[in-house]
Amino acid sequence: MAATSHLSRVWRGGELRKLQVSCQFLPPCANRTLPQTRWQLKRCFSASAQHSTYMLTPPQVNSILKANEFSFKVPEFDGKNLSSVMGFDSNQLPANAPIEDRRSAATLLQTRGMLLGVFDGHAGCACAQALSERLFYYIAVALLPHETLQELENAVESGRAVHPLLQWHKHPHDYFSREAQALYFSSLRTYWQELLDLGTPGDRPTVGEALVSAFKRLDNDISLEAQVGDPNAFLHYWVLRVAFSGATACVAHIDGNDLHIANAGDGRAVLGVQEADGSFTAVTLSNDHSAQNEDELRRVRQEHPASEHKTVVRQERLLGLLMPFRAFGDVKFKWSIELQKRVLESGPDALHENEHTKFIPPNYHTPPYLTAEPELTHHRLRPQDRFVVLGSDGLWETLHRQEVVRIVGQYLTGVHQQQPISVGGYRVTLGQMQGLLQERKARVSSTFEDQNAATHLMRHAVGNNEFGTVDHERLSKMLSLPEELARMYRDDITIIIGQFNPHVIGAQQD
Repeated sequence: MAATSHLSRVWRGGELRKLQVSCQFLPPCANRTLPQTRWQLKRCFSASAQHSTYMLTPPQVNSILKANEFSFKVPEFDGKNLSSVMGFDSNQLPANAPIEDRRSAATLLQTRGMLLGVFDGHAGCACAQALSERLFYYIAVALLPHETLQELENAVESGRAVHPLLQWHKHPHDYFSREAQALYFSSLRTYWQELLDLGTPGDRPTVGEALVSAFKRLDNDISLEAQVGDPNAFLHYWVLRVAFSGATACVAHIDGNDLHIANAGDGRAVLGVQEADGSFTAVTLSNDHSAQNEDELRRVRQEHPASEHKTVVRQERLLGLLMPFRAFGDVKFKWSIELQKRVLESGPDALHENEHTKFIPPNYHTPPYLTAEPELTHHRLRPQDRFVVLGSDGLWETLHRQEVVRIVGQYLTGVHQQQPISVGGYRVTLGQMQGLLQERKARVSSTFEDQNAATHLMRHAVGNNEFGTVDHERLSKMLSLPEELARMYRDDITIIIGQFNPHVIGAQQD
């Protein structure tokens, strides 16, 4: 279970504690720093050497970058890999303490498909933690045919052992909250019982239907569990923490040549496609659910009366507070004011001391304002589709999707397309140009110092200078920032890179 509440350390004595920068924790539920604000800070970083007086050595930098890396390779059968997925690399780099991002990866044992997911928490890590443990089970259940669901229910009813639904692929830091497992199982069982009641023998949902159903049902269960509470004081507090915090979710389901992306929020999925000349092209597989998305902005405004047209989105945030327009939890944007007050009045004392939970968003007239329903994308894999990158917004704030795909593609193939050096309009001396050429040479020779593609991408995301190369001094400074400063310069970063098997994909096309 997570340590002390992240929020309880932020809110003291009924008012927001003043941190070094006001944008680090915006008013309640919205500690999503504006990307342009953090970018401006990052651009000024090279002129702020006083923030870090200690230079990390390369081994120390590697130790920090590799602390949370994880790799999984799909096993071969009789010398042949029958899966369209060869494996995946993942990594996380905290900015918040504790980190508010979570990740999950698992093989579906009923279908041999694979699930990859990135969950970006806000207002604490509780909701993202719950998603990392629960969402894949809901998806697995939603994908089961009616007959298998009945077998599952019969086994539980008779007390027989239940066949596992998932094979998890987890880093030791990716923990489960044991105290909540009985509650989680009870809610999951109720879900499959309702699927049985509503379905008929022979029913088998599509992947898209299953993903939407699982997302919406889990968010509903998070809300219901918080309303009902629990006799166990710890669990009662935990389910309220989950519901009053929030998290976005970006999930990939890969089975054979079919890749489905289910996205709710501002996480992002990007496909890496290798062209005939060996270069890589980025194909966006998800849309950000934020004010930058005109369709999403229109959807939110259309769901509320015309009288709220100017208040439902203010300063590019939902009700002026929340950056993502879709998220799990965040019941302060979903429940009526009366329900919020009733639940809080019956909640534990620890919750009463948290000003965040008592805060009602301004211009709160016609909830719900927020949904966890995902937007779906289906892509039929081709041999030239080499990998998919899932990342929390901390990655995409620092690197453009085309740069992400180029870095990963060159890492995985070992082939570096030597482009003419661009200095982006900067004035450079001959000495600086010589330095850039030396950096390029060093970069080519040290490509494989990382054994994990996500770590390699992370190194670029944190350490890239204005010329697009990793600057060790910059990387050292960014990684040595104290907790109270790190969130000013970047967000938590979570990356999962799934690598495809072009030979299997090509054979399945025939």
